[in-house]
Amino acid sequence: MSTETEKQGKSQSLSLFLGCVAPNRYPGIELASRKVMKDLGVDLHELEGASCCPAPGVFKSFDKTTWLTMASRNVVLSEQMGMDLLTICNGCYGSLGEANLTLMHDPDYKAKVNEKLSEVGLEYKGNAKVRHIIEFLEKDVGPETIKEKVTVPLDGIKVAVHYGCHLIRPSKEKEGLGSAENPRFFDALVDATGAKSVDYEEKMMCCGAGGGARSAFLETTLKMTEKKLAILQKDEFDCIVDACPFCHLQFDSGQVQLNKEGRDYHIPVLHYSQLLGLAFGYTPQELGIQMNMITNSAFEEKIVALQQKAKEA
Repeated sequence: MSTETEKQGKSQSLSLFLGCVAPNRYPGIELASRKVMKDLGVDLHELEGASCCPAPGVFKSFDKTTWLTMASRNVVLSEQMGMDLLTICNGCYGSLGEANLTLMHDPDYKAKVNEKLSEVGLEYKGNAKVRHIIEFLEKDVGPETIKEKVTVPLDGIKVAVHYGCHLIRPSKEKEGLGSAENPRFFDALVDATGAKSVDYEEKMMCCGAGGGARSAFLETTLKMTEKKLAILQKDEFDCIVDACPFCHLQFDSGQVQLNKEGRDYHIPVLHYSQLLGLAFGYTPQELGIQMNMITNSAFEEKIVALQQKAKEA
């Protein structure tokens, strides 16, 4: 199944794997992803019957075959549609991508998994790829094409890019994305909107929520989250831009939880699809940004001013 897209606007069809957090907590991420991908000539199709990815840190540690079976079932649904699978979440990308690569290269596990899948009339064939929206936009669309589509350049918006852990690691499974220690591809996509990705201390640090830590060790995870938030507030960043609904949840709800302890954080948190949507001329409301727990009127006023300036140009 080919995933090579013509960068001059040729339409491509992908199945959309929503995962758990976006549809249940941040539907604006799904909304924005659908809008911007349509504008870029990419058709997203419902992945009917999809389940949780599921997180390998939980399931894989108990039984690898069970984890591979559950993850590959989602890939099989996309195979049956004749499409590659697109994720909008780092964790889903990590789980589904690792499972897919494992089964492609390990015939023993592939046989075990297909024995289980046969009980529900399914078979894993290994002819679909798992893509992440950021990885896809970098490789198949490209920053230059995105820049050409921008109608509202986000001039003056200072962005703190948060790569997250599973977008770039394990590096041996994430081919063609450059250095895992100092990646630049996400920054380039942000800069394509007219905004400016500015490096900052602890940029590559985990958001704090990984591995189930958020539910088991909330106090510890918030300390990690606050380390980044304090840096961003001190350096007066306009927003955090992530590529993962779970990181999004940690930064957004984490600010609320920290504010209850006497802090005063009001840093807007955007998924890249939402930032891109703003540059394509959609209002914050049309992208579901108001559904976040943390709101920031000064940021919205900046966006409104930029959109008004673009209309008058």
